[in-house]
Amino acid sequence: MHSLKLKTLLATLALAAAGTVSAQNQLLNVSYDVAREFYKDYNAAFVAHYKKTKGVDIKVDQSHGGSSAQARAVNDGLAADVVTFNTTTDVQFLADSGVVAKDWAKKFPNDASPTTSTMLFLVRNGNPKNIKDWSDLIRPDVKVVVVNPKTGGNGRYAYLAAWGSVREKGGTDAQAAEFVQQLYKNVPVLGKGGRDATSIFLQRNIGDVLITFESEVVSVDREFGKGKVDAVHPSVSIVAENPVAVVERTVAKKGTGQLAQDYLAWLYSDEAQEIAAQHALRPRSEAVLKKHADVFKPIKQFTVAKYFGSLSEAQKVHFNDGGQFDKIYVPGK
Repeated sequence: MHSLKLKTLLATLALAAAGTVSAQNQLLNVSYDVAREFYKDYNAAFVAHYKKTKGVDIKVDQSHGGSSAQARAVNDGLAADVVTFNTTTDVQFLADSGVVAKDWAKKFPNDASPTTSTMLFLVRNGNPKNIKDWSDLIRPDVKVVVVNPKTGGNGRYAYLAAWGSVREKGGTDAQAAEFVQQLYKNVPVLGKGGRDATSIFLQRNIGDVLITFESEVVSVDREFGKGKVDAVHPSVSIVAENPVAVVERTVAKKGTGQLAQDYLAWLYSDEAQEIAAQHALRPRSEAVLKKHADVFKPIKQFTVAKYFGSLSEAQKVHFNDGGQFDKIYVPGK
């Protein structure tokens, strides 16, 4: 009897140990909407790299949605090992909650942003409305599709890029506010995230122009076929950083800290930077960026800091409840 109990106990412990080992070799990357194709390819490359260099089989699962909505889900308990967002405010939100390290931006190079992007316009094939620059987006005959800046980093960068486009030409904040208000009057519906906005534009056939990340061009071509849209690079746009962080709360429980660290660190490798470039994410590597000069058109860019101080400051002024966005955007008007 005791022997049977001992065997049962040992079997239970063995299963528990196996489960622990398994959990330590699995990561959940909670990411923003339009990064799914990049991370699908990156994960496959990283899994192969880890097997080759460490001799260990690992698995990486993905979760995608609007960046801010994803951050809230992680804060509320979604057990991400790493987060890979498209605005620093979403990572900082988790840092302020104690979910990621306070000094997360110092954990990896380039303020923990291995890639950047910028905002451009996707128009229907042939550009029938002849949309060339920001000023065209406030024409009465143009309908604009964009992400809600309260739910996605894609939308926040679009808003800030539009605002900054006025400032870059010598305009005041008051003039920028007036311009952005006119632009959002041309928005029939706000997307929840980048992929939702793309679906509104292409599947529901709403709007004449979609403001989105440069990287979305590649995704659209792959999903819907080439020739559906044309990319229009405006005269000026914004530098959009794609920050990453280890979720300390989760890795402490699972024992995945080193794997999570390795996973994010490898984003800076030449191989990963090449994969990023193939997905129209601007690599930090100058050599890889130069190699893909045909993809990354020269475009005048300004930083968030230039006109907004930081994304955190922009969040308070523009996107928090009662902020500038709430004052200028009235649904249905």
